[in-house]
Order: sequence, then C-alpha cells, then structure tokens
Amino acid sequence: MSAVAHEQPITNSPSQADILLESFLSLHSPEGFRAELIEGEIIVAPPPDGRHEYYFDLLIEEVKAKSAVRMQGSGNKGLRLARGGLCPKNYVIPDLTFAPRELDIFWDAPPWMDPDGVAMVAEITSSKPDQDRIAKRHCYAKSGIPLYLLIDREKSQVSLFSKPHREEYTEVHLAAFGEPLALPPPFDFELDTKHFLRT
Repeated sequence: MSAVAHEQPITNSPSQADILLESFLSLHSPEGFRAELIEGEIIVAPPPDGRHEYYFDLLIEEVKAKSAVRMQGSGNKGLRLARGGLCPKNYVIPDLTFAPRELDIFWDAPPWMDPDGVAMVAEITSSKPDQDRIAKRHCYAKSGIPLYLLIDREKSQVSLFSKPHREEYTEVHLAAFGEPLALPPPFDFELDTKHFLRT
C-alpha cells in the first residue's frame, strides 16, 4: 500500500491586489515626485509646472476669500478612497482638498486619511488628463465626496461634478475659462475664471 501526497491549498496567501498595495505603500518616490495608486495602477508624477501652480493659487485664493463657510485647504493630501468596482484599493492625492475649518480634519490626519468631512476635491490636468477626467472622478464619487472640481487646461474649461451616486456624479456643470461657475453650499459663491485666461 502506498501513501499519496495531497496538495493542500495555500490559505492566507496574499492576492495580487494585496501585493500591489503593499508595494505601493512601501514605495519611495524620487524626491519631488508623488505616487498614487489609481484603479490598480501605480502612477508616479513629476513636480507640477508653473501653469499648474498658477491655477492652484487662483483656486485656493478664491475659495478662502469667498466661501460662505471658512474653509481649510490642503495641497497634495493623501486620501484613502472606497474600494471595489472601478476603484480597487485606491490611494489618491488630489491637487487640492477642501473641508470646513470647524471640522479641523487635517490636524491629526495620517498621511493617507479617509475622506470623511471633505467638502470638495480639485484637480488641475497635467500629463495624464484622463486620470483626472475619468478614473479619479469615479473614485471620488464612490467615496461620497460631495464635489469634484476639474480645471481642464487642455479643454480650457472648468467642470463641477456633484451629487455622487455609486461610482458617478449625477450632475455636472461646465464653464469655459472666462465664465463664472456657481459653487453650491458650503462654498456658495461664483468662481471667477476670468483670470484662468492668459495669452
């Protein structure tokens, strides 16, 4: 009589997604670069150019000066977003993240924080505009972030996505550079995009 060896299934072995996440979290980006994990892809972006920072400055200045509620703004804050569907294990760094100052969500926040209390995220397109137009939009909606503002430099327009439902925003308002764009509460003011026009 002979004994037959049976292969036992390996339990508790990490999935490819777990391995990717672990690799991402241990990644050391080159100085000045930033890394994001978006839809299962690690994206390493170089420092933004001057025009990107020009729009960044205009937006934060208007939000701070005109919002009906005092706002805190954080540039390049790591967000840990909802998983599943179009957003498996996403760690995203919006160009700007806004929250009411009274919530004080940034003070004790870890490097990768949950988006609880975030009122709006904003992106300014750069080298991979479809990441901002599509992938990040789905992830922000799935995580229930109320507003997503996209400054699309290539299209010379601003898009405001609102009313998230599942993995999409159900409303979008567009304004060409130079036109005003109404931001709803808690911001409750018209964003002036005239200064976005430069020749």
